[in-house]
Amino acid sequence: MTEPLALEAAFIPELPNYYRGKVRENYDLPDGRRILISTDRLSAFDRAIAAIPHKGQVLTQTARHWFEQTVDICPNHVLEYPDPNVVVGKRLDILPVEIVVRGYLAGTTGTSILTLYKQGQRAMYGVTLPDGLRDNERLPEAIITPTSKAFDGGHDEPLSAAQILEEGLLTREQWDTVSRYALALFARGQALAAERGLILADTKYEFGTDADGTILLADEIHTPDSSRYWMAGSYAARFAAGEKPDSFDKDFVRNWVVARCDPYKEELPPIPAELIAQTTAVYVRAYETITGQTFDPPPAGEPPLERIRRNLARFF
Repeated sequence: MTEPLALEAAFIPELPNYYRGKVRENYDLPDGRRILISTDRLSAFDRAIAAIPHKGQVLTQTARHWFEQTVDICPNHVLEYPDPNVVVGKRLDILPVEIVVRGYLAGTTGTSILTLYKQGQRAMYGVTLPDGLRDNERLPEAIITPTSKAFDGGHDEPLSAAQILEEGLLTREQWDTVSRYALALFARGQALAAERGLILADTKYEFGTDADGTILLADEIHTPDSSRYWMAGSYAARFAAGEKPDSFDKDFVRNWVVARCDPYKEELPPIPAELIAQTTAVYVRAYETITGQTFDPPPAGEPPLERIRRNLARFF
């Protein structure tokens, strides 16, 4: 069987105003539209460490599913999907606050509520959590834990609503709007995920404003990369036993790399094809479980960039 081809980069010189992100390649058209191409790059350790076939399509199509399921709650940037890896949307001015909504005491980063809670903090992000919570326990209610959005490659920093307003990052009206949208989006996400046998534990949202100042949902929504999903069927037993919930474990490649080198300082060893294939399988499974739809891979043999160029030719 032919191995699927990966989309490592998507530079198209005929398209204007190119910007390369960690995973997405972006082009701003003169009429105010933006073309976002999701590559298959896997980003970790402040660099791209591998290309996972079908990852970009999974992210684009999972976000498409959720944009369509939530457009009645919050307007979004989407205009059309000319290719499985591509969304054309309104160009937005991204708000400088990333909105993270959490329904459970979970996380691994320095800004996660679990990390802070285990350090003894109870007041964080402008909310106070009760004593006695255990790892991965459901919170009394979903909370927003906003962070500063580091556009220059710096690190995100925890914020409270008071800080956001005092520092002028958002107006009161903007904060009230994105807070209302985020909690409603998360509630919809949790309800629909539960129907699929999943727990949506936490997620992040990015919002921006269009030319009229209207706030729209941007980037992606409820994808395996922006959200923490757990398997609902085993959650209670694993929580009772003090074990981590079952999840879509996409960290084969990251774990393999960390076991063999310091990825921040050393060259990465060649990554085995079977690890790449395992990670592809997890992303496809995540798409099918989250959306309830069968993944439709592109025809084998055609390089993804050639297909994307053909589908975007009318924008040249």
